[in-house]
Amino acid sequence: MFKGRHFDQSVILLCIRWYLAYNLSLRDLEEMMGERGVVVDHSTVNRWVRRFSPMLLERFNLRKRALSGRWHMDETYIKVRGQWMYLYRAIDSVGDTVEFMLSEQRDLLAAKRFMRKALHRHGRPDRIVIDGSQTNQEAIAACDGESRLRDRSARNLKPIRIPRSQYLNNRIEQDHRRIKRRVRPMMGFKAFSSAAATLAGIEMVHMMRKRQGRFAFNPRAMLKEQFETIAA
Repeated sequence: MFKGRHFDQSVILLCIRWYLAYNLSLRDLEEMMGERGVVVDHSTVNRWVRRFSPMLLERFNLRKRALSGRWHMDETYIKVRGQWMYLYRAIDSVGDTVEFMLSEQRDLLAAKRFMRKALHRHGRPDRIVIDGSQTNQEAIAACDGESRLRDRSARNLKPIRIPRSQYLNNRIEQDHRRIKRRVRPMMGFKAFSSAAATLAGIEMVHMMRKRQGRFAFNPRAMLKEQFETIAA
């Protein structure tokens, strides 16, 4: 993954991990690395985060533990280029992250893209709790119908239940806050692509902290150990 890079893998991973996990700016990292005798420009750190975060997430997903059959789906707001965009997210009944997707639009097409992505990667849950969003309900029903039509087994698949309750969906509202807590100090993103890549890394760290990765050598591995393992 890091072959041919001017800096050692340990330096790159350290900068990426610190930036994604803690409320540090790129210039903070530049200064902190300088104090350790490593001269690295903040723009270089930014390029590392954008390039390697999606790759690290892809490797982490291979270790992701199984989810429960009850999901909660919602979207929250992320500022990109001075405009609000939408981060679709889903967690399961124990709080584990199911899936996420950044979208420029908040409409039926975006909700369907997100739901197809979640169903393709994790299979069909028994139910998906949403708030009062009619759009999300239509997206789930439509994608569930597509999934059942494609199923070639002899099973009699029941439709996904879609409870609508603001109270029941407080679980995912609380989960949003942990993501937004890291995004807020960044003062918004300058481009959609960089926002999507950085959010991939932030969501990955959030899953690592929730112990969603399976690491045989240590079920409670620290962030540093998890980063080093998936990058190896």
